[in-house]
Amino acid sequence: MRNPTLWIGIFCGGIVTAFLMMYRVKGAIIAGIALVSIISWPRPTEVTYFPNTPEGNQRFDFFKNVVAFHKIQKVLVAQEWDLSGAGGQFGLALITFLYVDILDCTGTLYSMARFAGFIDERTQDFEGSAMAYIVDALGISLGSLFGSPPVTAYIESGAGISEGGITGITAMVTGICFFISVFFAPIFASIPPWATGSTLIIVGSMMMKAAADINWSYPGDGIPAFVTIMVMPFTYSIAYGLIAGIITYIILNTGAWIIEMASGGRIVPYGKELKDHWTWRIPGGFFPAWVVRIAHGDRKFWKREEYHDADVGVVSAIGALGTNATTPPLEKVSGELPVGGGSSGIGRDEKFVKEG
Repeated sequence: MRNPTLWIGIFCGGIVTAFLMMYRVKGAIIAGIALVSIISWPRPTEVTYFPNTPEGNQRFDFFKNVVAFHKIQKVLVAQEWDLSGAGGQFGLALITFLYVDILDCTGTLYSMARFAGFIDERTQDFEGSAMAYIVDALGISLGSLFGSPPVTAYIESGAGISEGGITGITAMVTGICFFISVFFAPIFASIPPWATGSTLIIVGSMMMKAAADINWSYPGDGIPAFVTIMVMPFTYSIAYGLIAGIITYIILNTGAWIIEMASGGRIVPYGKELKDHWTWRIPGGFFPAWVVRIAHGDRKFWKREEYHDADVGVVSAIGALGTNATTPPLEKVSGELPVGGGSSGIGRDEKFVKEG
C-alpha cells in the first residue's frame, strides 16, 4: 500500500478515467493509460518505470530507440511430427489444450457479445457465432505454427466495446494499429502495468451489470454462478472458472434431483419453483442460421434477414426459428432492428417500422 506506483495507477489511471467516462469523453480509457505512462517515464522519480537498476537501465535503453524493428530470421517454430515416443501424454495434452481453448473462447465471445448487446434473448446466441469460432480456431492454429502467443479472442476487447467499437471495422482498425505498433515497440513495451490495471478494473465493473440477470433467488443457480465469477480472477483463467461453475452446478442440481426421485417427490429444495429451467432443445435449432439458409437454397446465406414477432417481440434470423406450433405468425419488418435484447447491451434503438 505504500508503493507510490499503486496510487498513481489508482488516481491517475482509475479515478481520472472514471470521471472522463462519467462525462462520456471519447478516448477516456486511452487518456488514462497515456497519463499514467507519461508520469512514469521520467527518471529519476519515485514512480518511474526505469529505476536505476540493471533491469531499469535495460528498459530505458530500449525505450530511447522509439522506433525499432528486429529482422525475423526464423518464421516457423521447430516442428516434430514423430509422436511414436509420446504415448498417451500427447493425447492428454491435446484434450487439455482443446477444452481449455474452447472454454476460454466461449467465455470471451459470449461475454463480449452480451456486453455489446448482440445476444438474441430467445436463442441466447449471436449472429455469426459459428464463423467467430472458425476464425478463432484458424488464428490459434496458425499462430502456434509461427511460434506467436495465442491468436485468439481476448477479454480486453471490452475496453473497445465500452468506447462504442462494436463492428467489424473496429477489428480491422485494431489490426492496423497492432501492425503499426510493431515498429514502435519501444514505446508500447514501456507502458507500465499500473497504467492498465485500473482500466481493466473499470471495464470489468461495466461488464458486471450482466450479473443482475443471474437467478440469485435459487441457490442451485446463484452459487455456481458466484463460484464461476470468483474462480476466474483467482486462477487467471476463464476456463477454470467455467469448469468450477459447471461442476458445482452439476453436483448441486443432480444431487437435489436424486433426492427428489428417491423420496418420490416428497423432499424437494426450498424455492424450487424459482429455479431457472432449461432444456437441451435449442429454440433456434442446433445449426447456425447461415447453415440453415444454405440448406434452404438461399444464395445470400451470409445476409441476415430479420423478422419480428408482433405478439411477443421476438427478433430472430430467418431459418433459425423452430417449428413450435404455438409460435404466433411472424411479420417481416424493416427499419432499425435491435441486435440483442435485455438490459445487458450498451444501448440500441429498438424502434420497429412495419411494412405495408
